[in-house]
Amino acid sequence: MTHNHKKASSLGSFIFILLLIALGIGTYLIIKSPAFETNKPKITLPISYFWNTHHPFNVSVSDDTGLKNIIAYLSNGHEKIQIADIVFKKPIKKYTLQIKYPKIGFEENSDNLKLTVIANDISKWNFFKGNNKIKTSLLKVDSQKPDVFSLITSYGITRGGSAIAIFKASDKNLKELYVQTSFGKRFKPSPFYKKGYYAVLVAWPMKEKRFSAKVVAIDEAGNKTRSRLSFFLKARSYRTSHLQAKDSFINGKISDLADDRPELTKDLSPTGKLRFINETYRTENDGVIKEITQKVDSNRIDDFDIKPFYPLHNGKVVGSFGDHRYYWYKDKNNTISESYHLGIDLASIKRDNIYITNPGVVVFADYNGIYGNNLIVYHGFGLYTVYGHCSTLLKRRGDVVRAHEVAAKTGATGLALGDHLHFSVMVQGIFVRPAEWMDSKWIQTNIIDVIENAKKMIDK
Repeated sequence: MTHNHKKASSLGSFIFILLLIALGIGTYLIIKSPAFETNKPKITLPISYFWNTHHPFNVSVSDDTGLKNIIAYLSNGHEKIQIADIVFKKPIKKYTLQIKYPKIGFEENSDNLKLTVIANDISKWNFFKGNNKIKTSLLKVDSQKPDVFSLITSYGITRGGSAIAIFKASDKNLKELYVQTSFGKRFKPSPFYKKGYYAVLVAWPMKEKRFSAKVVAIDEAGNKTRSRLSFFLKARSYRTSHLQAKDSFINGKISDLADDRPELTKDLSPTGKLRFINETYRTENDGVIKEITQKVDSNRIDDFDIKPFYPLHNGKVVGSFGDHRYYWYKDKNNTISESYHLGIDLASIKRDNIYITNPGVVVFADYNGIYGNNLIVYHGFGLYTVYGHCSTLLKRRGDVVRAHEVAAKTGATGLALGDHLHFSVMVQGIFVRPAEWMDSKWIQTNIIDVIENAKKMIDK
């Protein structure tokens, strides 16, 4: 082999290597270019879904560079029906596919359908076929509304008062069950006596002029049933009081309570402090009570053998529930603050025993602003009792209280001018008339008899 031939051969090999390198770089750049991206389209679709076939639902499909086409079909295991075949004239990065039940349905009805969605993008990858994504979901077909009917209720409900309702609700896929009121409150029912039956204590807030309630049942597929509860509505008026805010009151109790929140009260005038304590601070303290007492356990109710509450054995009522109190300072015609009294005040001797008439669990035992040392006891079925202004709390949060056990001592803590007990009753976060729950006849007629009659009706 001549020298020139060897030189030409080496040059050819070098050029060939350069071509291979160039080809490799070119291939790499092409593959890494957006046109050859390898990311598959994304399909947002749950593994399973409860479907009311009367209502379409949406599936989100997207791709980084653009979608070319989407195909979808339904199958019942024997038949397959195509429900979408969409080809995009211009690539689109995101599309919402609406899944509708086909107008010409399956010959065989099925509780379960399989949905398959296929998406292809505009990528040149995969020999110019693009990236492909297939996703399936099991559709559990349910177009049947829950079955709800009212069994029995308390005959009537008084503005500011309570009542009970017992009803039946059934659905194989029941998801939500509650009692919706005209004023926006939802009451949670408790399982009652036998499967499929529920009981609930409801309340009509004394500030609300109207009251209505209906059972709402919703299943997993979104089928909804509403059934109105029937009560005879009893109007009731509440007392209005006009009280003088004396300097001794403002510079004493009000000033002391203002020290609880110095960051908000230090620059306020004496009357400004009264307004803050009586309105803003009161709302905050009531909020603590409402938050704690809106909870309901899930225990089944077979009986609710509640006894009339009377926490002070020799107590005298010195303040009424629902009293709308207006405060004036120096000028009777100039109201500087107002509030509602959401309990009753009972007074006897100083540091008198406070008895918890019915067994329960202490859910709050702490200082709570205008209520001072505050005890809250849960008695089940969404019913709570509240004890305010205590001098001493003898129980702690989590303690179980037996019937007629002494749990605290009366006092003058919080917004109290003399030793007494502030006693409130709550139904799922709503302040209600304590007088009803202190009346054996009312309890028997409106709660216990209703429960017993419901059980007889169910057993028939």
